[in-house]
Amino acid sequence: MARVAVDVPLAHLDRPFDYLLTAAQADAAQPGVRLRVRFAGQLVDGIVLERAERSDHDGKLAFVERVLGSEPVLTADVAGLARAVADRYAGTLADVLRLAVPPRHATAERASRPDPTTAVPQPAAHPGLDRYPGGEQLIAELAAGRPRRVWEVLPGDWPAELARAAGATVRGGRGVLVVVPDARDVARVEAALVAELGAAVVVSLTADLGPAERYRRFLAVSRGVARAVVGTRAAVWAPVQRLGLVIVWDDGDDLHAEPRAPYCHVREVAVLRSHRVGAGLLLAGHAVTAEAAQLVESGWAAYLEPDAGARRRAVASIRATGTDDELADDPAARAARLPTIAWRAARDGLRDGPVLVQVPRRGYLPGLACERCRTPARCTACGGPLTLGPGDRAPACRWCGVVATAWSCRVCGGEALRAVVVGVRRTAEELGRAFPGVPVKTSGGSTVLDRVDERPALVIATPGAEPLAPGGYSAAVLLDGWLLVSRPDLRAGEEAVRRWMGAAALVRGAAAGGRVVVVAPGELRPVQALVRWQPRWHAERELEDRRSLHLPPIARMAALTGVPAAVSELLSALDLPPGAERFGPVPALRPTAGSDGEAEERMLVRVPRGSGAQLSATLKAAQAGRSARKAPGVVRVEIDPVVLA
Repeated sequence: MARVAVDVPLAHLDRPFDYLLTAAQADAAQPGVRLRVRFAGQLVDGIVLERAERSDHDGKLAFVERVLGSEPVLTADVAGLARAVADRYAGTLADVLRLAVPPRHATAERASRPDPTTAVPQPAAHPGLDRYPGGEQLIAELAAGRPRRVWEVLPGDWPAELARAAGATVRGGRGVLVVVPDARDVARVEAALVAELGAAVVVSLTADLGPAERYRRFLAVSRGVARAVVGTRAAVWAPVQRLGLVIVWDDGDDLHAEPRAPYCHVREVAVLRSHRVGAGLLLAGHAVTAEAAQLVESGWAAYLEPDAGARRRAVASIRATGTDDELADDPAARAARLPTIAWRAARDGLRDGPVLVQVPRRGYLPGLACERCRTPARCTACGGPLTLGPGDRAPACRWCGVVATAWSCRVCGGEALRAVVVGVRRTAEELGRAFPGVPVKTSGGSTVLDRVDERPALVIATPGAEPLAPGGYSAAVLLDGWLLVSRPDLRAGEEAVRRWMGAAALVRGAAAGGRVVVVAPGELRPVQALVRWQPRWHAERELEDRRSLHLPPIARMAALTGVPAAVSELLSALDLPPGAERFGPVPALRPTAGSDGEAEERMLVRVPRGSGAQLSATLKAAQAGRSARKAPGVVRVEIDPVVLA
């Protein structure tokens, strides 16, 4: 008999089902193997979870229709992880397995199995992790231990540093999994891993691979040929044998958040996987998230930080402008709204090489800030962001909908609000006029440059699309700082630090004349974190703010989105834990219309962190009830959503 996970994503059917096997099927239908079964009168896919002698089902069992090959594509490790993730995010196992296991490609599956015993070269004679106190101890521990670190990575060749950690683990006889935000990062890390370990044991997994190639590489991992895997979001599920280390680069990047149900986050999946199989974990990046700081605070992980001397050598000289009104005397620079010190930094930098200009993307939601100190304005009822109401209406909370009739700033006590300007004011044409005769290159949207050469040029890029420059940029100007800091989003300050540090890390160190100017007041906490290059300091204070406001990761939150009747029905079925709070309804962040044309709304449910599992369980039970009744309307359930504006 086979216990099967059936590919049916209905909440009330989220459990294994037992099927009988014929004698001819018995040998092939081992745990992890795909098959076809008849379910509710239809043929559907399934995967064997386990074999059993008898079933607890009282009725008659059906036979498996067909076993699809004999390749085990779901390991016990990944199956258990998938179940845990489905439960944490109030989702179904079927939805998670669709993320974890790629579609079958029979030709690739029938290919001969390569020898998984390829020798790994000895480490090259390059520096270890000596920029970080405890770095060499970490390398030694990776050979057999399971260190868990929040790694504050300095500017420089970070892919090579990750590869050194991976190399120590692989040479110790265990596998490594590296998850990065995008394909450009994959290419850099893959090259570093190949240099460290050789091409025979390294494989990359990205979304742009064709079905056959992706499945071929997946099989190389599951068969134990590839011992070092690097990839984007879905690679966190790769069935690496004897997994010894999981590395997540830049865990604050929103590309790590899965846009499909059950909307899980790579960082949380990696933490669960590390804990379940006893593997090490490195959350590495130039910036540090509040979630990573919370892992350290809990004692589950520890920091790996650079020493002061290495920090001074690696980081550029960074200054803040103070205010956008301090514009340069040059008329063209004034037209481009360049503050004096930013204009001078760009002008001087162009003598030595390319200059990076980071411009925030268009399309952020408008927010409000204190007119006196410009601290982002938050609701006094729930801590959510305040936004402008239509017409002459008073500002209202984006989470709970409460109107802010008597608001005062929690920092300075000011009572007046100002709108945060939205959009990109400094275009490539304006900057070109400010620096006549200088080549202007743009990177962002559908046109992203991988690299620029060392010749002087202005490189205008949106966050995350900054190209590499050989030897580093001579200078960088980070425009429209207010746009990043004042977004009405829980993670606005954290995201600003991450974006700024990512750009500043591409600039030469101060000893080589590198300079960075951020167009924002220097007294703001995110700006201070950048100028002092103290990501841990910012993350720990961000965590304290979240604690005082009872926000994730200190609390757990669920966002319920759907047409009003469906959301109301789901809420009425919840058995919420003590201390639960409800906020809303408000219009959905990305409003769409239901089948009857009714606009969607959103409700938020907040509970203490210790009640997170109970919240997920009651949401899942309520969804199962609606599914069994075939209740009209779909309710999207997101646990701790990344975007909480």
